[in-house]
Amino acid sequence: MTSFRDRVRGVVLSTALGDALGAPVEKLTYAEIKSKYGRVESLMTKWHKADLPADVRLGRMRGDGIVTDDTLMTIALMKVYMTEGRHLDAYDMGNEFVKEIAFRKTYVPELDQETLIIDRLFYPEKYIFMRHVLANCDPREGGIGNMVNCGAAMYIAPIGIVNACHPKAAYDEAILFAMGHQSSYGLEAAGVLAACVAKAFEPGVTVDDIVRTAIALAKDGTKAAIAELTEAARGLRPFRDDMDRVVETFQEILLKYSPMGDDVSRHIDKLGVPSNHYTPSRLWSIEELPLALAFMVLNDGEYYRTILDGVNSGRDTDSIGVMAGVILGAMHGYEVIRTEDIEQLNKVNRLDLCGIADRFSEIAAGIIEEDLRIYESRKRVWMDELL
Repeated sequence: MTSFRDRVRGVVLSTALGDALGAPVEKLTYAEIKSKYGRVESLMTKWHKADLPADVRLGRMRGDGIVTDDTLMTIALMKVYMTEGRHLDAYDMGNEFVKEIAFRKTYVPELDQETLIIDRLFYPEKYIFMRHVLANCDPREGGIGNMVNCGAAMYIAPIGIVNACHPKAAYDEAILFAMGHQSSYGLEAAGVLAACVAKAFEPGVTVDDIVRTAIALAKDGTKAAIAELTEAARGLRPFRDDMDRVVETFQEILLKYSPMGDDVSRHIDKLGVPSNHYTPSRLWSIEELPLALAFMVLNDGEYYRTILDGVNSGRDTDSIGVMAGVILGAMHGYEVIRTEDIEQLNKVNRLDLCGIADRFSEIAAGIIEEDLRIYESRKRVWMDELL
């Protein structure tokens, strides 16, 4: 049986792996990836912007296993748990989490320097600093007004770990924490992804079990998108080698829930032109989580193929890779990951991912043990005094 520690390693390593596989082709369309790369199959992939001037790249470099903010913020969240040693909520977003991203330096691989994570973050993640530090908001209202995107879901997996085998508790805690960052379907995706990770810790769990859990807990457009895409994936299993057909089907369905399509870059000519992109809605969903689950269904949980199919489908490739990876990493454990991939991720990012995972697994196990102690205490009260 795969141990709790090995499953935690699976989640942490898969965060970095999915992130680094997708990073070199992020924002390219499926057709562009196919034209430029054929198919991304390895960490040792050159970033499509690598030869551009430094100012165009914003001083960043990717490729060959370099991770992005998805991994850095996941590790930051684990550090919050290691500091607090308990379950979290939005007040922790406005306290220790802000300290981790905006006041404590770490090595940022894309910038190749020790600096603050916030120096690397996209504006919707910098919004955490603006709301909690500059605006001094009620932490539970921190996500109001933010661009609705996958920014909270991409780093939420540690909440699934500390609620392993209890998806509803993971969903609830993720919502309580991430409401300090996101709102609407961006917040909803964080809750559902955490629940999927928690479910994936159950011994003998199947992909269908995880999908049923996601649909049972998800609300509104997120629920509908997951249900429709995973059902389509089941029908596409005989054609899974025909990626043109698979991606076309998935992206056509997604237009109902995420209307921007391939129009994911922001240019000056968009200013003043009204749209509904990234605005709150009960009818919409982020793309990354439904796609990750759909590729899991398509490939029946096959680890590398699922992640690589997601990465090669285009657009927000690193976050799709992360979301598929963390669920499957919890399901299979870290031994499914190639040793050479682990070594490359550690080397190029100056990380000890197994060491980080092992320290976090001890904290997570302690939180779970305390939950069980409280449960047993309540159970005794009910059995002995109230019934």
